[in-house]
Amino acid sequence: MIRPDLSLPIPESITSAHFIGIGGSGMSGLARMFLDAGIRVSGSDRADSANLRALAAAGATVHVGHDAAHLGDADTVVHTGAIWPENPEFVLAKERGLHVIHRSQALHWLIGSRRLVSVAGAHGKTTSTGMIVTALQALGADPSFVNGGVIEQLGTSSATGSGELFVIEADESDGTFLLYDTAVALITNVDPDHLDHYGSDEAFHDAFVRFANAATEAVVISSDDAGALRVTAGITHPNVITFGLADTANVRISEVRAEAGVSATITHAGESVRLQLAVPGLHNAINAAGAITVLRALGFGLEESARAVEGFAGTVRRLEKHGQERGVTVYDDYSHHPTEVRAALEAMRSIAGTGRIIAIQQPHTYSRTQHMFREFAEVLETYADHTVMLDVYGAREDPVPGVTGELVSGAFEDQTNVHYVADWQQAADYTAGVAREGDFVITLGCGNVYQIIPQVLESLRGSAEG
Repeated sequence: MIRPDLSLPIPESITSAHFIGIGGSGMSGLARMFLDAGIRVSGSDRADSANLRALAAAGATVHVGHDAAHLGDADTVVHTGAIWPENPEFVLAKERGLHVIHRSQALHWLIGSRRLVSVAGAHGKTTSTGMIVTALQALGADPSFVNGGVIEQLGTSSATGSGELFVIEADESDGTFLLYDTAVALITNVDPDHLDHYGSDEAFHDAFVRFANAATEAVVISSDDAGALRVTAGITHPNVITFGLADTANVRISEVRAEAGVSATITHAGESVRLQLAVPGLHNAINAAGAITVLRALGFGLEESARAVEGFAGTVRRLEKHGQERGVTVYDDYSHHPTEVRAALEAMRSIAGTGRIIAIQQPHTYSRTQHMFREFAEVLETYADHTVMLDVYGAREDPVPGVTGELVSGAFEDQTNVHYVADWQQAADYTAGVAREGDFVITLGCGNVYQIIPQVLESLRGSAEG
């Protein structure tokens, strides 16, 4: 893992850029926008993917596997923090004295002088960003944007627009959200995470205070989240607008109902509108209120903002339905923090009704699992009817002895509510064995857990035929 060195200079001009790890959702989006800007793009990733093939079709030179020869004649190299210092392309770029920049610096270069909306927070960033982007498009603003996930109705996570606005999902995990020249900052919540980077809750909260105070126009922040309230107390910005369920919120949510998605009343400055969303869950009503508050800060009216946000159809890997076999419906969600898992399962309950919910959980990173295994177990045991626990997806981290999925499953009070199994085929077969007609299966995690879904569906088919 490479920590970003944001003190390194960002080149004024770039003619040929090479992306190490180009297949990731964020990096592939940046690469597409570099192509849009007329820059020659090359890149590599450890495995083939749909993103690599799409970039190749768009004109990029892509490689599977990492090799110094892939660097070509690039003058700038863009990398993520997930690569290792020994990566041969990274090593050669340093030896050649090329501009070697973190992906956040590449995004900073793309943004330039445009009016920036930055969406930060421990949870809800991707959905909130998607809501803002699709609403702005409906309002005729045509923003440029880079999101952390694919926006369903747009089929992409990034695009270059013709308008003055640029909307980004700003990553707090490594502190790079402090790099951008933000006009309007949205803070969805501040639930302590990424303590492997920050070291303490205090440092994590302080970073959000600095992010908020640096905004040039407005700060939009939750009125409900305990961490956000703590951050708000430290904000000295003259234009702070709160949103949420609290009576004190500037933009207030009330009368929330789970019906064909979720609906709510949004009130601001004495004016109220009824909002009907296609996406389910109280958390999405809150996300929508944050998006509407951002639109208000940008100068749009309450009614037109609400109508524009209603058009949001969701993002890929956020309560995404994948199929049904034997009367069992299978969903996937990106949730990888206890708070997110709870929100996803609560929303899943509004869809499942009286059907049972079987969660297939893949813990993400050894540090988070070690720090929060009890919280994961409590949430899963409370909000799912049964849990199938997989092993940890390490991402950028080396394994930690004793930190496996079994650490989480072992923390369940009732061991009949959970089954730990490291082998994916065995996990799929087990899930099919316990599932019955009317049940809902949901995979949870931001690693590669969604890739087990075809095995689950196949096991369900097999058990039906047998």
